[in-house]
Amino acid sequence: MPTYDYVCEACGHALEIFQSISEAPKKKCPACGRSKLARRIGTGAGFLFKGAGFYKTDYRSESYKAGEKAETGAGTPAPSEPAPPAGGAAKSKDSTPPAQPAQAQKPKRRKSGD
Repeated sequence: MPTYDYVCEACGHALEIFQSISEAPKKKCPACGRSKLARRIGTGAGFLFKGAGFYKTDYRSESYKAGEKAETGAGTPAPSEPAPPAGGAAKSKDSTPPAQPAQAQKPKRRKSGD
């Protein structure tokens, strides 16, 4: 719910009222009691959306971010394979040989009359 600025045109009293967007503007001045209150257009305040239906990463606390970073390993991805030795590509015992391409077989011809 936004905060609206009001000014009484009769006495000059200025105030802010916290009210719903759909609520009708106030008319009666709380200082002088006359119906000369006018809503002023201002910069207003920013909206802060919280709750279900918004991005879960928005408006997270610093303690939550720190816990999430610790849970994922401080944000650094683990290496998937160790780097090969600098002296060349030595083969290890558990490496599998590269797959040989399958040889193309000729299709069998059918005899006519079958």
